[in-house]
Amino acid sequence: MSARVVVDPITRIEGHLRIEAQMNGGIIEDAFSSGTMVRGIETIVQGRDPREVWAFSQRICGVCTLVHGLAAVRAVEDALDWKIPPNAELIRNLMVGSQYVHDHVMHFYHLHALDWVDVVSALKADPKATSELAQSIGGSAKSSPGYFSDVLKKLKSFVDNGQLGIFANGYWGHPAYRLPPEANLMALAHYLDALAWQRDVSELHAIFGGRNPHPNMCVGGMPCAISLDSGKQAGTALDVVGLERVRNTIAKMQEFVHQVYVPDTLAIAGYYKDWFNRGEAVGNFMCFGDFPAKGFGDADSYMIPAGVILNRDLSHIEPVDLDAEGEIQEFVSRAWYDYAEGKDAGLHPYKGETEFAYTGPEPPYKQLDVDNQYSWLKSPRWRGKAMEVGPLARMLMLYASGDEQATTMVDSTLAQLELPIDALYSTMGRTAARALETAIMVDALSGWYDNLLANIKAGDTKTFNEQYWDPRTWPQRSQGVGHMEAPRGALGHWIVIEDGKTANYQAVVPSTWMAGPRDAQNQKGPYEAALAGHTLHDPDQPIEILRTIHSFDPCIACAVHLTDPNGEEVLSVNVR
Repeated sequence: MSARVVVDPITRIEGHLRIEAQMNGGIIEDAFSSGTMVRGIETIVQGRDPREVWAFSQRICGVCTLVHGLAAVRAVEDALDWKIPPNAELIRNLMVGSQYVHDHVMHFYHLHALDWVDVVSALKADPKATSELAQSIGGSAKSSPGYFSDVLKKLKSFVDNGQLGIFANGYWGHPAYRLPPEANLMALAHYLDALAWQRDVSELHAIFGGRNPHPNMCVGGMPCAISLDSGKQAGTALDVVGLERVRNTIAKMQEFVHQVYVPDTLAIAGYYKDWFNRGEAVGNFMCFGDFPAKGFGDADSYMIPAGVILNRDLSHIEPVDLDAEGEIQEFVSRAWYDYAEGKDAGLHPYKGETEFAYTGPEPPYKQLDVDNQYSWLKSPRWRGKAMEVGPLARMLMLYASGDEQATTMVDSTLAQLELPIDALYSTMGRTAARALETAIMVDALSGWYDNLLANIKAGDTKTFNEQYWDPRTWPQRSQGVGHMEAPRGALGHWIVIEDGKTANYQAVVPSTWMAGPRDAQNQKGPYEAALAGHTLHDPDQPIEILRTIHSFDPCIACAVHLTDPNGEEVLSVNVR
């Protein structure tokens, strides 16, 4: 007997994502992913000064905050061939790298860990045994029996008073949970620790960008003056005091990642090794490349290389050309948009269109019309193929490229868990890859910081290049792409500039690659492909669906394309 299991919304915090799973008995026979919220950032920025577009596009999302702003800035710089000073590139690397660390840790503990951790089971834990477990897998100073006893008392107080709060809607007691009570208590304690930790590490964005979320950016560099003086003489410029705060923030990140996050992830993975055999998506992986050592555009200097891996073949990497019309295309065959060329056309982002055409049922509705249009997400493709992007794609790209640190970490992790390389193409493989990537990124922060400090000590304090600030010096028409590796994967913003204004703008974001609906060839995207074959123990508590979709770290606010039904602007924001 066939039935449809609906999970809406599936994300714990970010965005509106609906998953419908077509069941055949207890097994998912097919799955459908729908972005249920429409926005329209791309239409809002048309006609605006390209130098202010970043301030609008950065508001696409408050979770991965600065990445859309940086992609927008890079798009304008690429269109105008506007080079930036080395210090600005280092500061950008530091800010994006710290975003990775912050975002991945928060995702694991607050958006994904509770798919594996039974909070209520922690009430049965022995604090002394929990302390011994924590000390055996990590080196955190906060691992005494007294510390875990205090956490246990807090949890018991919440439960006794019926005030589970953010933990209230979990599937506690579900037979799919396997961790012993002590592991559950340890993870819960670190969940709470991460809440306090993230407040401290977000300071790095505030130091360089003035605030968090949505730190300040600018085309041509960074709006972050550097002073060799300190104290009152430095004013608002970055001085030795600020640089020391950056160093201390990086140290806090490194301590938590290496001593808590990575050990917790691998310990939990050991109890769910069968999840290294479930949740494979499309078998194709793509990176746009990022973290330049010699300037954006010098792909050979990127810490994360660009390329495509097809059909799991790690022996060969295909190059990626973001300007070529036949490579990146977006389809709207099953989305609530229209193209002038027809629903089955594929458009390169330079020629992209965002024309709303809702033909779905009036909410609330029981299920999607999956035979027609069913999502506000478009379906991006590379040479007609669906791609997985994100931490797993990046770790595979580093591994296939022979990166020594990545290869060592992957091999040692697989050996520790007694698993083959194929285990990475899975739900738990994505979760493990995200932790390993975070360890690589948090170590890279120290190198960028040291390079920035060396430049400053040598007398180089330049962070901005004003060369093309005057629009009268711009060509009549130009176009460019600002690409990067956001925490969730390959991100690209394409801009067309005419007569000093934004003529066209398209953002193709990680969650669109992953969560988009079928395309003109009826190909599934990664979310839909990864759910097929899952067995649900209880359709009313589909924790298996949560585990696989959350392993991608969905962020649907980024993926959907604010206007009213008549297309009129709803909100005006002045940028001064």
